[in-house]
Amino acid sequence: MIIPSFLSPGNCIGIIAPGRKVFPENIKDAITAFESWGLKVKLATHLFSTNHSYLAGTDEERRADLQQFIQDPEVKAIVCARGGYGSSRFIDQVNFEPLLRNPKWLVGFSDVTSIHLCLHRLGIQSIHGTMPILFSNPESHDSTQHLKKILFGQDDRMEAIGSPRNKPGEAKGQLIGGNLSLIIDSLGTPAEPDTTKKILVIEEVEEYLYKIDRMMNHLKRAKKFESLAGLVVGHFTNTFDTELRFGESVQDIILHHVNDFSFPVAFNFPTGHENPNMAWRQGSEAFLTVGTDSSQLQSRTAS
Repeated sequence: MIIPSFLSPGNCIGIIAPGRKVFPENIKDAITAFESWGLKVKLATHLFSTNHSYLAGTDEERRADLQQFIQDPEVKAIVCARGGYGSSRFIDQVNFEPLLRNPKWLVGFSDVTSIHLCLHRLGIQSIHGTMPILFSNPESHDSTQHLKKILFGQDDRMEAIGSPRNKPGEAKGQLIGGNLSLIIDSLGTPAEPDTTKKILVIEEVEEYLYKIDRMMNHLKRAKKFESLAGLVVGHFTNTFDTELRFGESVQDIILHHVNDFSFPVAFNFPTGHENPNMAWRQGSEAFLTVGTDSSQLQSRTAS
């Protein structure tokens, strides 16, 4: 995998909004934070476009903003302002080839999973981490500070509290994944992930339990668990049941679909749609240690 250069004070980052609409007041605290880290900030041309009621501009505007920063030699990292929905509407029209010659970090989570998976297919690492719209929340402090450490190449570890439902063991392999819905959305597309000998990370927000079951079943039917090295389960936030109850917890659902496989499974990892949302490098070579008392995920530091 290609590892972009880690940031240094004086570097420039670019902020885009590939999905849901964003307003200036949503990101002002993030701009202040980035500048306090010694970084220069560029805002995409159409960042605050009002040309769509939900999305942050038209598909072409959002595609053009991403393409602009991919090709801008001054921009060393592209930070997505927020998630929501919308990246997959234009992602197949983006030319990522310049990043093979001039790699740079792309940062975000949730809907941004669709872009991470495209970059992973190209062999370029990216960062799954918190986003500017969340910087104003005091509870996001640890998440933003961990993102800073990852961007500056200072820390690549995550620890999780244990769970009696964990499947203990050890695994090593490339980290891949993100939002479960977006992973499912990628199947059958050019960005479909190859999970062979990899550690899959999943998280989700505001989904019915039966839909989580359907998505896990989809991954199983698509044979994404056949040669998996390990499974890391992050936050499953604000899940809910139907009037006719599905009656299984998230852990029940996940284990139902993976119990027949020998890879370790770690619940409670601090990544996803609540705090702490610790950053990790998609495509990094990682070591996973799973126990019932605690679990650790350590990416290999680039040489």
